[in-house]
Amino acid sequence: MSKKIVFMGTPEFSVPILRALVESEYEVIGVVTQPDRLVGRKKVLTPSPVKREALLHGIDVYQPEKLVGSQELETLLSLDIDLIVTAAYGQFLPSVLLNHPTYRAINVHASLLPKYRGGAPVQYAIMNGETQTGVSIMYMEPKMDAGDILNQKAIDILETDTVETLFDSLSLLGRELLIETLPCLFEDTIQPIKQDESKVIFSPNISREQEKINWHQTATDINRQVRAMNSWPGAYTLLHGERFKIWEAIPVQEQTNEPVGTMINITDTEIFVACGEHTVLSLKVVQPSGKSKMSIADFCRGSGARLEKGDCFEK
Repeated sequence: MSKKIVFMGTPEFSVPILRALVESEYEVIGVVTQPDRLVGRKKVLTPSPVKREALLHGIDVYQPEKLVGSQELETLLSLDIDLIVTAAYGQFLPSVLLNHPTYRAINVHASLLPKYRGGAPVQYAIMNGETQTGVSIMYMEPKMDAGDILNQKAIDILETDTVETLFDSLSLLGRELLIETLPCLFEDTIQPIKQDESKVIFSPNISREQEKINWHQTATDINRQVRAMNSWPGAYTLLHGERFKIWEAIPVQEQTNEPVGTMINITDTEIFVACGEHTVLSLKVVQPSGKSKMSIADFCRGSGARLEKGDCFEK
């Protein structure tokens, strides 16, 4: 008999995983996702990517603002569910729901647990200079990302990877790993592995302070920060008192004794900035306040034409 699954997820990362379940031998009997949100300058009420995908397949969608105490929770508890699968849903699940399905609830987590428990595992993996990350399939527990691990698979982090590109890769890896794991779970042929608590690293959500560039860091560290904030929310510095986002930048093999934050050279296609420990960063794609993203070449042809060697970003 086909197993009945409830899927819980919200962003683009979750969509390939939901799609794989829909296309599998299992039956997705419901999808839980975050409520529609106002998006963009025009404040358009927008459904989550997971809701859009679920509606394409005619699946019932539940969107409680807060799951605990909601009517939607009561509805879920009234369903005959074999398994709950979550992937970046965005809310804690109460114990009563975790224990309701026959085969409990599992999570597709974008890290190699016990490293990077929490809401920003991919961002921290890039910022900390990890050379590998991966996906873990784990049982869900009331404690954050602490459940026993059912399966894991690793991938390399490329020096050009951003959060966006890495999430895309991890989403596909998570889809593959989940479909590989489910038959073993249902046949009870997996031996879950407890996480080593002595090796836990947490990855809390990115704070506003972490978005701002500290030019005293090395060019390599700033490059990682920029990649970890791309495509959201974007690392920024201040130029003449206004936000100036940097979307792409690379360290160069050059040294300088100029004060950090100083533009030590400006060409038609690059702006070179002094960073900590005498290192130098080349800016590639930027976004001045109130403007769209643009290459340095376009910036230098426009408002950036007023900049001169020796100008400085605020430290």
